[in-house]
Amino acid sequence: MDRTRLADFLRRSRERLRPQDVGLPAGPRRRTPGLRREELAHLAGVSADYVMRLEQARSSQPSTQLLAALARALRLTPDERDHLYLLAGHRPPEGPRAGHQIRPALLYLLDRLGDTPAQLLTDLGDLLAQNALAEALFGRVNDLDEQDRNIAWRWFTNPRVREAYPPEDHDHLSRVRVADLRAAATHRAYDPPATALVERLESASPEFATLWHDHEVAVRRSHHIRILHPAVGLLEFDFEILFTEATDQRLRLFTPPQDSPSLAALEALRTLAP
Repeated sequence: MDRTRLADFLRRSRERLRPQDVGLPAGPRRRTPGLRREELAHLAGVSADYVMRLEQARSSQPSTQLLAALARALRLTPDERDHLYLLAGHRPPEGPRAGHQIRPALLYLLDRLGDTPAQLLTDLGDLLAQNALAEALFGRVNDLDEQDRNIAWRWFTNPRVREAYPPEDHDHLSRVRVADLRAAATHRAYDPPATALVERLESASPEFATLWHDHEVAVRRSHHIRILHPAVGLLEFDFEILFTEATDQRLRLFTPPQDSPSLAALEALRTLAP
């Protein structure tokens, strides 16, 4: 907890806010700008003495409930609210989720990445969209039922999916997928979509069930992967995960290592892209 900076941020945020901004009468002439401490305390449901101690860097660590009340009372933006939480030594609240809704800007970005296979997925691994080069690399999946577009589900229930990867890589890829799903499910506090997917996989795949009970966890941020394509042979990629504005969507970019034979193979694959 950074008491000094927290105190300064609260005071300046209070001074920037006018009474009429929060539905209070402006009243008689004020000696200082912004809200009075008593007004902020009333709006946040805390004592004026506690607000004073916060602004004087003398308080104990505020709870997340109190921080949420202060953020609402001060009309903080999401960025300002997150800053408040971090100064107080807490993890900021989770941002908005998009589910399966895709922003037009992301679809435009996918189409513009003509030289790079790219996919948009949810944090649980549901494939939402991919560009033409990714489709040439991995095949069409958008024609499948929604529940069958999940990469973990397809990996553990469809043997044909594994044919696109060298057999010696299968065990590692299985563990990586399970560990990443574990991280996402925990982050979601095992909400209904996460719980349903895990239960479905445990029922359908003994391999998944065994790995799941090993309780390994790791968020996939970057990875090296090898793919066997029937038309152009073996391709190697370093792929990066880019986090989007929505907390439950990820953009995956596949780039061949520099001076790799995969560059020529990817160029050949581009001619096959729809």
